[in-house]
Amino acid sequence: MASSSGRLAGKVAIITGGASGIGEASVRLFVENGAKVVVADIMDEEGKKLAEEMGADTCAFHHCDVAVESDIEALVAFTVSKWGKLDIMFNNAGIRGTAKGEDVLNMDMNDFDHIMSINLRGVALGVKYAANAMVSAGTRGVIICTGSVASVMAGMSPVAYTIAKHGVLGLVKAAASNLGKHGIRVNYVSPAAVITPLLLVHFRHLSGNPDLTMEQVQGWCDSLSNLKGHSLTALDVAKSALYLASDDSSFVSGMNLVVDGGLSITNHSFDT
Repeated sequence: MASSSGRLAGKVAIITGGASGIGEASVRLFVENGAKVVVADIMDEEGKKLAEEMGADTCAFHHCDVAVESDIEALVAFTVSKWGKLDIMFNNAGIRGTAKGEDVLNMDMNDFDHIMSINLRGVALGVKYAANAMVSAGTRGVIICTGSVASVMAGMSPVAYTIAKHGVLGLVKAAASNLGKHGIRVNYVSPAAVITPLLLVHFRHLSGNPDLTMEQVQGWCDSLSNLKGHSLTALDVAKSALYLASDDSSFVSGMNLVVDGGLSITNHSFDT
């Protein structure tokens, strides 16, 4: 149930990749904080179920493949038609790709192109169409993109994924620079590994163990974490997105909010 006095009260948001993982956690948190939300995803059954659970007065589902420009255009048009405006665009949809692209020496370029079509081009399309809707309506809106520690460091993710996340950081900076004159803020939230269904599939593929559990992967991630005593969750990332979406960050634009417990700025190689 949406709150009439939450941090996003009266706001309308789109969350791509909203049917699971970080997207689902963000849908729930945004609705809880007063927003009306459009869940955008290719997972129709999960997306519709989530929207129904949240309630028709506060949430709707719209099928969207972010790699298809007409889908993004239709998504934004649907949102504006349904609720009269668009205040927040959370470009969260993404994939990790396969393990084949981990080494630049043997990159599978078909896999590379597929990752770029979703993780970079798809985000660019989301920024483009959301920004056009906001500018046309005179809305001082917010655009957020989901990144990764792979936006600031290499070696922990497939090469193509790392390239795409670095590319979106450039997109965020360029868009923030372009859109500031319209009062539109653009930011990036970059978490360390969050145990979502997407990441579990990736780790099962890497390990060759189809029975790998969420708990096993979480234990491995926790062992690598710099900040001990807390396991990073999808809700942690959703809370960071909520901050960037709300007026609490009203003068924050062009920022990469890295949510990694200090992992990317730490090197313990010289510890004794």
